[in-house]
Amino acid sequence: MNIGKVPENILKKNVINKIEKRRSEILIGSGVGEDCAVLDFENHVTVLSDAVTDTISGNVSLAVIKAVNNIASMGAEPVAILTSYILPRGFSEKELKAIAKEIEITCKGLNISVAGGHSELNESVSKPVISVTGVGKADKNKLTCTSNIRPGDDIVITKWVGLEATVFLAREYEEKLIKKFPQRMIYEAAAYDRYLSIVPEAAGAVKSGAAAMHDVSTGGVFTALFEIAEAAGVGLTADLKKIPIKQETVEICNFFDLNPYEIASTGSLLIAAKDGKALVKALSEGKINAAVIGKFTDSNDRIIINGDNVRFLEPFRNDEIYKMKEKKS
Repeated sequence: MNIGKVPENILKKNVINKIEKRRSEILIGSGVGEDCAVLDFENHVTVLSDAVTDTISGNVSLAVIKAVNNIASMGAEPVAILTSYILPRGFSEKELKAIAKEIEITCKGLNISVAGGHSELNESVSKPVISVTGVGKADKNKLTCTSNIRPGDDIVITKWVGLEATVFLAREYEEKLIKKFPQRMIYEAAAYDRYLSIVPEAAGAVKSGAAAMHDVSTGGVFTALFEIAEAAGVGLTADLKKIPIKQETVEICNFFDLNPYEIASTGSLLIAAKDGKALVKALSEGKINAAVIGKFTDSNDRIIINGDNVRFLEPFRNDEIYKMKEKKS
């Protein structure tokens, strides 16, 4: 396809006509000539969040999941997404169809709809860039904002840290890894993408009275802990040994000399709760793994304890996964 807008016939055949309207909140959705989406949330507030295709993996479905995870972390119900396709010169109709199909499959799994978007071929990009805006609705009195956090609240984390990076490394370096580890282990690690959505545990946490939530993504759990404390204006103390992590993640990160606590961790959710143990129990009843790993404090210090060692958390600098990109370049 040539530079400029994607031709109407190609757009309708490969993108618009494939979109299923599965949400009643969408009054006006995707269509040629429709420059805006219209959604009706009645008495709820609107919650918005953005994400783009990952610069390492180029994973389109992950961009959708990240945008939706952000919505859910605010205590909102994800409803729809808006997608913008910025495509390089020569991008084929077949490739466009594949991206649109992947997005639609991901949306179906999350029970949301594509409400609109934009598509064009642009000389400024050499690879496709897909921007996703997530749209959700929430009761404004039940938003899980970081301002709700108080010193003494427990810190709970769901599932396991490092899931996103584990999936990427297991898939991207499969051949190299199976020379070192059992093939079954690498295949299992590559299948951890089934855990990347935090929508189920976010909904469960809201019902169980969570004060605030923050998804763990770029920079890993150390970055997420610092960010949630910084946003709330509180300190924290967390125990490294209590942070749940898959053995596959530990082994693969050790193999590549990467820190699993400072690596892409979409799939984990940090939750502030007055009674962390009760929350963990409630989540376990929904078959969601979770653990209390520490407490928020009235100090300015954000501390990780590992036995007799103490580490002070710092603002985000870089994600360990980018070391792999540097090795490739």
